[in-house]
Amino acid sequence: MSTLLKDLFTPALFKSFCKDLQIVLPELRPAVFMKAIFTPEWEDMELKQRIRHTSTVLHAFLPADFPDAAELLMQLTRSYLKNNKASGIEYCFLPDYIEQYGLEHPDIAIKAMETITQFITCEFAVRPFLIQHPKQMMAQMQAWSRHSNIHLRRFASEGMRPRLPWGKSVPQLKKDPAPILPILEQLKNDPSEYVRKSVANNLNDIAKDHPDRVIQIIKAWKGKHKNTDWIIKHGSRTLLKQGHESVLDIFGLAFHSSIKHEPLRVLSKQVSIGKHLSFEFGIHSGREQVIRIEYAIFFRKANGESGKKVFKISEKNYSKGARVTIQRKHSFKPITTRRYYPGKHSVALILNGKMFEPVDFQLRNG
Repeated sequence: MSTLLKDLFTPALFKSFCKDLQIVLPELRPAVFMKAIFTPEWEDMELKQRIRHTSTVLHAFLPADFPDAAELLMQLTRSYLKNNKASGIEYCFLPDYIEQYGLEHPDIAIKAMETITQFITCEFAVRPFLIQHPKQMMAQMQAWSRHSNIHLRRFASEGMRPRLPWGKSVPQLKKDPAPILPILEQLKNDPSEYVRKSVANNLNDIAKDHPDRVIQIIKAWKGKHKNTDWIIKHGSRTLLKQGHESVLDIFGLAFHSSIKHEPLRVLSKQVSIGKHLSFEFGIHSGREQVIRIEYAIFFRKANGESGKKVFKISEKNYSKGARVTIQRKHSFKPITTRRYYPGKHSVALILNGKMFEPVDFQLRNG
């Protein structure tokens, strides 16, 4: 069975959607709609291409005027919400329609996003509106951060993330995150973990461009509540992986000479793509303390240079005199987000932000 997200866009999905859409658009001809979706090019389309293709096809069947089309989609969404219909990424073409065709009608688009995001998130669709209508849209996001609906509160944070994965870049938020901060302040004690996780992810995004701003927030929020303590810790994960000294110190993770280790040992100097790297090392704590254990892989790039990525193993308290041996496996099974290149790679142990001498190994084709 396929596990690709793009394969969620099945004939059964669109047959069901046509049946639902006919309730608000009786003149819809399902057979014609299906034929327009499943063109000869469909099989070669990736996820985002299929989403955009579907919203484009939908446009051909809805009223030409965006306000009229948006009203029909809101009626459809309200019926989904009323009937507790399960949603998923396969319905992302609904917010994509708003993104494609609503930019010149921000007032109507805002109403549509408010309805649709309660069924399927509009976090990607809102990005062009933040760019083209920044004052109006940022004010609206602040208003949604105070909304009674959990999905709208989460949307207020998630849609404003400076580095939202898969989302269109919003350069002004990368340059100056000031408009985001009142939203995060409003949501930092939200009763929903779903919302608080978005706040943490937003902080982590901001930290990549403005670490000092995030450190100020960490200091202001730390110790106020267990929820905000979790947010700032999760939102500091990039800074922690970077070994940022101030952040390590704030969380009691500064490296101390009482942390000793046995050098990392690679169990096989030759690793095939598709297999895994095995390594081990020892830890000795000379006093009671929290030790954050990570490792870095220096991946070979296409140009022959190397790029570092840090992976967390654990972070826990060790008693005085504790000794442990840790074994770890790192998979080199191909994934969509990383391409592996044969040649020299390295792995290095990191303890409380301090990285030790890397150990080389060779990655080869299977």
